[in-house]
Amino acid sequence: MLNPEQRRLFHKFLILEMAVQSLQRDFSVIENLKMSKVYLPILDKLLKDVSKEYYDSKRLLAKEKIRLFKVEKIDEYFSDVHIATAGNDVVLRYANMALKTQVEKLLISYQNKDQALN
Repeated sequence: MLNPEQRRLFHKFLILEMAVQSLQRDFSVIENLKMSKVYLPILDKLLKDVSKEYYDSKRLLAKEKIRLFKVEKIDEYFSDVHIATAGNDVVLRYANMALKTQVEKLLISYQNKDQALN
């Protein structure tokens, strides 16, 4: 069972994991573009920043003995996220579009932070 704080932490971790996976997929696609030299440094910086927070979040969950077991797509609208805990395992249902939107917002916020520093 997850308490509200663990659930919040897991949700943050899930969004970060999806962001990392998405950036890694995009990286291989962008490498093949003619203008890849323009986009790759931006994508690389974004991936490094998000990965750092992702691994920090994963460590916090590991301390609580919580880990992502699997993500199972139910249909085009929903996915079940299976979570292994020290007690009972938990299944949470997420709306795919909501996850996608949250990943986009996260990546935009990282990009805006980086631009504010320059």
